[in-house]
Amino acid sequence: MSRKSYSIAVVGAGAVGLSAALAFARDGFETVLIGRLDTRRDGRTVALLNGSIRFLEALGVWPSLIPEAAPLQTMRIVDDTGSLFRPPPVSFSAREIDLDAFGWNIENATLVEELAESARAYENLTILTEQATDFRAEADRAVIVLADGSEVEVNLVVAADGRNSRLRQIAGIETQTWSYPQTALAVLLAHDREHRETSTEFHTRNGPFTLVPLPGKRSSLVWVTSQKRAEQLSKLDDQALALAVERQAQSHLGAMRVDGPRGLVPMSGLSVNRYGAPRLALVGEAAHVFPPIGAQGLNLGFRDVASLRDAVVDALDNGREPGSSETLRQYQLSRDLDVRLRTAAIDGLNRTLLTGLLPADLARGAGLLALSRIGFLRRAVMREGVLPHMGAPRLMQDASA
Repeated sequence: MSRKSYSIAVVGAGAVGLSAALAFARDGFETVLIGRLDTRRDGRTVALLNGSIRFLEALGVWPSLIPEAAPLQTMRIVDDTGSLFRPPPVSFSAREIDLDAFGWNIENATLVEELAESARAYENLTILTEQATDFRAEADRAVIVLADGSEVEVNLVVAADGRNSRLRQIAGIETQTWSYPQTALAVLLAHDREHRETSTEFHTRNGPFTLVPLPGKRSSLVWVTSQKRAEQLSKLDDQALALAVERQAQSHLGAMRVDGPRGLVPMSGLSVNRYGAPRLALVGEAAHVFPPIGAQGLNLGFRDVASLRDAVVDALDNGREPGSSETLRQYQLSRDLDVRLRTAAIDGLNRTLLTGLLPADLARGAGLLALSRIGFLRRAVMREGVLPHMGAPRLMQDASA
């Protein structure tokens, strides 16, 4: 049985796993990326917030992504719930917090393709397309068994293998899961009017209906609605679906045309009771799953990677191993509160839309009204949404860190 040795192994070749492999290879760690790429196009995009853009700049990937992405300069929220207490539309401008854009929107598959292209050219980075089938922690190393029977020996394993993470299960890390009576329809659209780099989110009684800019007169749509309605919409032909979208959007962007694939995304959540085990750290959807609301999922995954990278670099500076218990403890402390707060915020927003109870409508409406009228509060919320003020990972503050 063959066995190869590296410093760090990343299991999972999605956007989070690829970024983790690049981050550690960038810092000179002998890194191996284990897993197969999945670049199927399913209508999904990701709004990369400012902190994630800085992270991708540090990895040297961002310049190649710019032509495929659209800036998000304004975010607009419209209450379309039919509630008795309906606040006026609220707009948030990135210029208020001295940014050109809150972030940039790009297709998921394009992001993965560009990260993979960079990974192939990186020094200190080996790519293995075999699947990991087993994992065990030993006294000073960890061993990963691959599908072909070969083994990889490393100091630290980074589990980026998704919501059904096999490594998380093997390590015995407990999860909490929940679901919502909703499904999200994701689809790419072309439209007659300019979006003016504005993301528009309609709060409906069945969930958010969100149009996010893409280059040109194009946008991505995430339409959160009942499971039955989402399935009905997904079966419509392109012309009928475009008309349904235009009506739901109140003709905000004029006539619509379906301009790419479509897909259904389950509305569910997952959290873990700890972010690691001996020689193992969880990142991305192996650690937390969010419904596609508020652009938090992948941005939090990138923040996981950048925080774990800080913990590993700090360990090396202090004479410790990358996979030491102190390294994993520092990583746990850096992620726990951030993820819990954002989980609660997204869950709370979605549930208030679903309840239809007047107190919930009043609370949500009052909150939006306060944000529209109180400048310092609005700016504080915008800054926190783009990148937490406290404890931001170094690569999300300064590309040279």
